[in-house]
Amino acid sequence: MGLLTKKSRAGADEPPHFPMHVLLVLATLYAIYPVLWVLSIAFSGKQNLAIADVPANPTFWDRLRAVVPWPAEVSLSNFTSVFADQPFATWIVNSAVVSIATTVVGVFLACTAAYAFSRFRFPGRQTGMMSFLVSQMFPGTLMLIPLYIILVKWLNLGSTRTGLVLAYSTTAIPFCVWMLKGYFDTIPRDLEEAALIDGASSATIFWRIVLPLAKPAVAVTALFSFMTGWNEFILAATLIDKEAMYTAPVGLRFFVGGFSQQWGYFAAGAVVVSIPVVALFLFLQKYLVSGLTAGSVKG
Repeated sequence: MGLLTKKSRAGADEPPHFPMHVLLVLATLYAIYPVLWVLSIAFSGKQNLAIADVPANPTFWDRLRAVVPWPAEVSLSNFTSVFADQPFATWIVNSAVVSIATTVVGVFLACTAAYAFSRFRFPGRQTGMMSFLVSQMFPGTLMLIPLYIILVKWLNLGSTRTGLVLAYSTTAIPFCVWMLKGYFDTIPRDLEEAALIDGASSATIFWRIVLPLAKPAVAVTALFSFMTGWNEFILAATLIDKEAMYTAPVGLRFFVGGFSQQWGYFAAGAVVVSIPVVALFLFLQKYLVSGLTAGSVKG
């Protein structure tokens, strides 16, 4: 009886859950409403931001219909026109090539550098790690002018995919090195010492023992590097001045602005651009949680 009384008192002291549930539902709707609005414009077949036409003397239901993110008629015309009337397919290919190359270069350099910082002791080790950390304290736009001078003026890599890959790898590597080093620090050194006793070289230990154990962190690093190359706009808009070499984010800006207000094309292009990132998230989701949490542990 006394135990039941204590439980009832504990339940009475707990705050009510209903207000919290309402708050969470409202926060969820607030987060997904812009996405639903973009989807509605993309599938509406129109080029304006209005989902439904509002009459001169609208009723309550007319006003409500105007804000409900669901098109009056579902159409794929915006998607077909984006690929038929614009070189959007070329821009998608450019983004894919640049993003995949950035991922390969970024993951390779970040893994090797992070392993060196985690396992080896050499002069400048602490200074190098601190330099990586300090570089993340400044916005990426501060590197815009130096990168432009180096890549365009000195190396003549303006309007090239190679220039974009070098620029994106430069901005992505410091964060990736810090995260991977934290994960490598959690891997027991006993495994590597046992492999050394069996005659394995440092390269063999890295490729066959350490990297397979670090798959979650490598997956997070690959996702971050891919998103850096896929979603970035400012560097691409600055370094690329040829339409045939535009990436998808740069190409999307020409649908709206100036004398063009093609919101339907813009929304359709945005939906297409988001598909690879969502697919990559779904493919790597089993690694993401463990990679992010373990990478944040500093031993």
